[in-house]
Amino acid sequence: MSEEQPVAPVVSLRERVKSPPAPAMVESYFGPAVAAGIRFQFEPEMRIHMAHAVMLAECGIVGKVDIARILAVLADLQATGVKALTIDYQQEDLYSYIERHIVETLGPETGGRLHTGRSRNDLHTTSWRLVLRGLLLDLLDVVGTIRRTLIDMAQQHVETVMPGYTHSQHAQPISFGYYLLAAADLMERDYGRLSHALACCDRSPLGSGALSTTGFPIDREMTARLLGFSRLVEVGYDGVSIRDDLQEAAGALAVLMTGISRVATDIQTWNTMEFGMLELDDAYSSVSSIMPQKKNPQAMEHVKAVAAMAVGALNMVLAAAKNTALADVNDGVTAGNVPMLDVLERACRALTVFEGAIRTLTVKPDTMRHLAETGFGTATELADIIVREAGMSFRMAHNIVGRVVREAIEAHHTAMDITSADLDAASQALFGHPLGIPVEEVRKALDPAENLKSRTVTGGPAPVRMAEMLDRRRAMLDSDLAGMADIRRRIAEANHTLMEQARRIMDDAGLQTPSQIVRENHGTS
Repeated sequence: MSEEQPVAPVVSLRERVKSPPAPAMVESYFGPAVAAGIRFQFEPEMRIHMAHAVMLAECGIVGKVDIARILAVLADLQATGVKALTIDYQQEDLYSYIERHIVETLGPETGGRLHTGRSRNDLHTTSWRLVLRGLLLDLLDVVGTIRRTLIDMAQQHVETVMPGYTHSQHAQPISFGYYLLAAADLMERDYGRLSHALACCDRSPLGSGALSTTGFPIDREMTARLLGFSRLVEVGYDGVSIRDDLQEAAGALAVLMTGISRVATDIQTWNTMEFGMLELDDAYSSVSSIMPQKKNPQAMEHVKAVAAMAVGALNMVLAAAKNTALADVNDGVTAGNVPMLDVLERACRALTVFEGAIRTLTVKPDTMRHLAETGFGTATELADIIVREAGMSFRMAHNIVGRVVREAIEAHHTAMDITSADLDAASQALFGHPLGIPVEEVRKALDPAENLKSRTVTGGPAPVRMAEMLDRRRAMLDSDLAGMADIRRRIAEANHTLMEQARRIMDDAGLQTPSQIVRENHGTS
């Protein structure tokens, strides 16, 4: 009879409970949680494991030979990917399978040392912050590109006259460039909100432990540097219990997408046959299956749909945390991650569509100008001329022009048909005397382009003001983009340093290749 082989020591993360998870728990919770971990957390977790391992070695908490062997397995797993893991959905997160893989490869005496001085609580909040940070940086890149496109197009259309609207009615003449500059300024403020959300997210909770840090002499600042964080979430309880980083990102995204959806609504409206001021490029349009004449503004509708998802994600993130204990709880700390990150990814893609659709618009200046000339949007300037030329109060001038406009509409005339004599007649009827406004002054007041030139007040659409504002916006955008490039550089340099330190520890232990540790553990050459 052959000698029995010794049973390899086994460690478990379910030792506190006797039974496996119920099938309903696996289907509703464990399975989706592991799938989300595979989708979002694998790469961030690998960096966290390496950073924590390097720190344990450098602080002398775990021997460098053991850490070198752990790092080698991590490097091998990182190169192979999730397919190296055996996932049976009996554990609730990706980390459990990564730790099991390490322990099965190295044995519990060595493999079980990686988790020294940390908890899944701080591991998870750190990994979710890394994912959120990366997606916020991607989103900021797209918003920066939109700002550039809006500024460039505003430059091209400084003198493209169009009607300005309030309450969906003709209000005053503006230029299409002026409209685009307003949208660019909104995007600038969105950029600021997202940047602040990024700063809130860009803090390391690693080392918080379950909630009160740890008795081991870990170096939290070191792991923060190795992961490229700008600073710590200093209080351990805060680090694992509060997700205002996710909430602030959700709020900034919802505000951004709400503003974008309003612009998309205008573009969709002005793209109609009734307005005819713009036309979406074919690449951002769709067709009807039955009506051959249709060219649908699919890009704008898609953007507005994703905006609705962003608003919904904000509601979900806040509602999940509302009325939960200020502590580590799944609903308040974890539940909002996947919906929010999913919407962030969707928003990045949808905003890329939005930018392309705006950049490739066909603008129709003649139609825009015609609508601006005929829609009585110059009435305010006409009243201003009366104030300046006749010395009347604005309210009296407002009465005169209101009467003239009403009579013109009733006679089926346009704004360009109004004459100095019409003003005299209205003034005589209302106040007992004519005005005597020169014909040329009335003509200028009714010319939308002249209206623009007269708006030289700070923030007005006059071309001279537009040139100044556009120059300042370009400089501000360049500064903002340079700041984001610095953050990306810091993260890339931290990742490089992490890999170099891990490689040095492995080299010092004589592990020339990641797979060597696997061969050593199994006794093969």
